[in-house]
Amino acid sequence: MTPDELMVLIGGILLIALVVWYFWLSGSEGTRIKSGAGGIQEVLIKVKGGYSPNIVVVEAGKPVRLNFLREETAACSEQVIFPDFAKQATLTPYKTIPVEFTPDKPGEYEFQCAMGMLRGKLIVE
Repeated sequence: MTPDELMVLIGGILLIALVVWYFWLSGSEGTRIKSGAGGIQEVLIKVKGGYSPNIVVVEAGKPVRLNFLREETAACSEQVIFPDFAKQATLTPYKTIPVEFTPDKPGEYEFQCAMGMLRGKLIVE
């Protein structure tokens, strides 16, 4: 293997590692929601290249309202899907779209865009 081929190989591996980090490992910020007026646990999740916060902690047995504000027009962020709760929503750019449900069982539940590139986690305690 020539030095040029070795440099291309190393560069390719570094780019793959960067993509994996950006889409799946970066930004583990999270927030714990407390019940507000009417006993609803509510939070605003901004959508722009990812979900912020991407980890939301709630209490089991209490209604949850996740308000998604899509701050971009990228095709990937058009939908948010909660497969474990059979919920999904189409997110209109620059508008807040609520997703409401009541998680009954404690556990960790993922949500994502239709393409699976944007990911978040709902932790039910």
